[in-house]
Amino acid sequence: MSSGGKRLIVNADDLGLHPSLDAGILRAHREGIVTSATLLVMGPSAPEAISRARAQGLALGVHLALSSWLPCAALPGEVPTVAPGGRLRASWAAFARAWLTGRVRRSEVERELEAQLARARSLGAEVDHLDAHQHLHVLPGIRPLVETLAQREGLPVRWPDRLPRASWRRAPGPALKTLILSVLARTAPHAPAGVKRVSAGGIFEAGRLDEAALLALLDTLPEGDFEVGCHPGEGAPHVPEDPAWTYGWQAELDALTSPRVKARLQERGITLATYGSLRSTGG
Repeated sequence: MSSGGKRLIVNADDLGLHPSLDAGILRAHREGIVTSATLLVMGPSAPEAISRARAQGLALGVHLALSSWLPCAALPGEVPTVAPGGRLRASWAAFARAWLTGRVRRSEVERELEAQLARARSLGAEVDHLDAHQHLHVLPGIRPLVETLAQREGLPVRWPDRLPRASWRRAPGPALKTLILSVLARTAPHAPAGVKRVSAGGIFEAGRLDEAALLALLDTLPEGDFEVGCHPGEGAPHVPEDPAWTYGWQAELDALTSPRVKARLQERGITLATYGSLRSTGG
C-alpha cells in the first residue's frame, strides 16, 4: 500500500532501441520529470545507453520483449518458437496470434525472459522493476511467467489497468487497445505473494503524450502509487526494428521538460518516485 499522497513514477520505455530515443530519455531525466526507464536489452544501443543512464543516476527496469524483430537474448537454438531464425516476431499482434494458437512453447518464453533479465544485469543495470514491450505480460499465460520471475527476483511489475480517458472517441484505436489491456489487467488473478503491481497509465496517450495530454493526466491522478509511461525522443528517427513506427517522440520530450508540467506537479502535491524508492519505503 502507499504511504499516503500521490507518488508518481514517470517511466520512459524503449531505452537501448535507438540513439535518438536514448538521447531523449536521458535528457527528459536530466532536465525534466522522467524518473525511470525500461531497457530493451537486445536493442542495438543498449550497452552504451545503460552506461550513460547509470552515469546520471537514472533508475532502470527491464522492458521484456517478445516482438519488434529484435535478436533473442537466449541462444537461438534454445528458443526456436519464440525467435524463429534467431529474432523475435515483428509485431505484438504476430506474437499474440502465435502464442494464443499454441505455436510458442511456454518453456521457451520462460527461458527468453530469464535471459533478458540476466543480460541487463551483465551489462551493468541495477534492475528495479519489470514491464513488457507492448504490455504483452498481461496476455493469458504470459502473466504468470512474468510474475513468477518477478516474485523470484523480488521486483515490482507495471500493471496497465487504467481505463482510457473521456476523450477516447477522438482516438478509437488507442482507446480499444487501452480498454483490452485494462480488462485483462483488472480480471487477472491476484498477484503472487511478494509481487507488487503498480497501476499504470499513459497507454491511451502513448505516442501522443504532448503537454496538454500530460497536464490532463496529472489532473486526474488518483491517490497512491502510480506510473505514467512515456516515449520521449529527439526528432523523428527511423527505427529499423519497427520501420512503420511513428510516435511523437519530440513532442513527448518537450512535454516532459515543460515548466508548466513541473509546476502542475507541485500544485497537485505529486511526489516523483522510482520503483526502488517505493520498495525502500514499504510502498
